[in-house]
Amino acid sequence: MRILLVSDLHYTLPQLDWVVRAAPSYDLLVIAGDHLDVSSAVSLDAQSLVLLRYFKLMRPAGPLLLASGNHDLSGADANGERAALWLPESRRAGLYLDGDSLTVGDTLITVCPWWDGPAGRAELERQLDAQAPHRAARWIWVYHWPPLGSPTCWTGRRDYGDADLAGWIARYRPEMVLAGHVHQAPFKPAGGWADKVGGHTWVFNSGRQIGPVPTHIVIDLDAGSATWRSLMGEESLQLDAERAPARTVF
Repeated sequence: MRILLVSDLHYTLPQLDWVVRAAPSYDLLVIAGDHLDVSSAVSLDAQSLVLLRYFKLMRPAGPLLLASGNHDLSGADANGERAALWLPESRRAGLYLDGDSLTVGDTLITVCPWWDGPAGRAELERQLDAQAPHRAARWIWVYHWPPLGSPTCWTGRRDYGDADLAGWIARYRPEMVLAGHVHQAPFKPAGGWADKVGGHTWVFNSGRQIGPVPTHIVIDLDAGSATWRSLMGEESLQLDAERAPARTVF
């Protein structure tokens, strides 16, 4: 199974066009949050309508999975916490969204929402608890924010990671977390696009770049490899490695 991971497209239409063209070449497409751009002159309502059309055009050979990010929050949910209320419209197109899980072969994939308060956090923890007994040979999470203490959340100035996710990784030990959020991490000294947390969980963050082609990561589960592609070139690793390879970033 070949997975295409992108994140933080932030309503960049040329990059969305690229994903539409690239998606059919992969078995699984993951967009790990921040579909909208709160700084855009285009209203969030208009952005969401356009994105829902794009999602229908993005047809990989297998499923399309969409997690929410902090830019995607559009209103208050039943608990009074902010949530991506527009995103569930995509379920009509057969997509997998926040709170969904699916099994593909020997892999269980769980899509985690961006939570904005204690109720959302508790609901996500219930989701992980419920899925843990059903994990297959491999458990992959889609979660917008990398864990605290990982190079995948290094901004170049500070460690900007999610402490809750770090705790959940230690507790549940998923094989992979597909993330985003920290745009700079792959491009900074001491940062990274990949990290093996605790010796058991790969965390991937493709980062963000300008131009018509988004940074992206191709994960080939059959070949046991992951490859990051950006304006800086291409870097690869083997999934059976004990740690991410050393990098030279200037």
